[in-house]
Parts: sequence; C-alpha cells; structure tokens
Amino acid sequence: MKLYIWPGACSQASHIASREAGIDLELAPLDRSAERKAPDGTVLSDLNGKNQVPTLQLDNGEILTEGPVILQYLADLKPGSGLLPAAGTMARYRVQEWLNYITSELHKTYAPMFRPTTPDDFKKISREFLAQRFDWIDQQLAGKQYLMGDTFTVADAYLFVILSWSPRVGIDLAKWPNITAYLARVAARPKVQETLKAEGLA
Repeated sequence: MKLYIWPGACSQASHIASREAGIDLELAPLDRSAERKAPDGTVLSDLNGKNQVPTLQLDNGEILTEGPVILQYLADLKPGSGLLPAAGTMARYRVQEWLNYITSELHKTYAPMFRPTTPDDFKKISREFLAQRFDWIDQQLAGKQYLMGDTFTVADAYLFVILSWSPRVGIDLAKWPNITAYLARVAARPKVQETLKAEGLA
C-alpha cells in the first residue's frame, strides 16, 4: 500500500496509525506545488479528484480517501493492535464519535487559519470557537491517559496531529493542562517519534 502525505498535515494521523499497527506502508510525500506531485511523478489529482491528503492506494489499485475512514481501515487490518475496538461494541462507536467530532469541530476549524486569504477577524472567531471545544476536551481528558482511557486508539492519532497545529495558528494551549500533558504523552510514544522523524519533523 502507498500513503500519499504532506509532512505535518492531517495525513500524519494515518502515518502514525500504520506504524502503531505494524503495517508496512510506502510513503509518498507530495510537494507543495499546485500539481501536488509525489517523488515518482504521480500527480495526486490523478488518483484522488478531491486532491487532498491522506490518500491511500491499496495493493489492488483501489483508492481510499478521508482521514477518519483510512484510520479505521488501517486499524481493522490489524485488530490485535488495539487501535480500534471490535465492530458492534459501544467502545467502537465511542471512537467513531471522537473521530467525527475531531474532523467536524476541530479539523475544519483550523484549516481556514492556514490560508493567507482568510480575514483576521474570521481567524479570531475561529480561535474563540476552538477555545470552547478545548474547555470540553480538557475535561474529558481529566484522569485519563488517552481519549478511551488507558488504550491508545486511532482517535488519539488524529487528535494529536490536529492539536499540534495550535502554535502555528497563534493558539497557546497552556490554559488547558490536561491537553498539554496529553500531547506530551502521545508525542513520547516510540511510534509517534518514528513518524515525526520520518516526516522530518523531529
């Protein structure tokens, strides 16, 4: 399988999950040109009309897109990894609940703040919106190692990456001690360190 990524982007969550699960993926880092080319010359839009990462090319040539879906797919390839509870269990739905919340409430709020054309007033409103979400997330992390308790799941891989963007958009997370401790804990995981080094970010 081949995973098309941008270092430090949301695709990093799928990269982390693959390493945590012990899945050997070929990484295809894309350049930042309008064409978004991989080292072998592949143009991302030729594979994924959405022209977004992550994009996962399966061994049979099929293309899978959307980060939360790819995370679940990878975890299901290695059910013994503990990255995703068994289908049909309430714990599974709780992880899916987190994935949906992260993608809709956090990820899509950060994204416009990276665009130079986004008005400063809009960015200010986005930061205030995120602060309200962080208040709640900080409460949820009280007394927990990870979102689901003591078990690291794909939802943690995703939340870690998204929250790690905070300094780049002018958000100081010091106000939320449970979040800052959580980020440090996830960052210290050996497979997360491997991912950061592979993406040139450590």
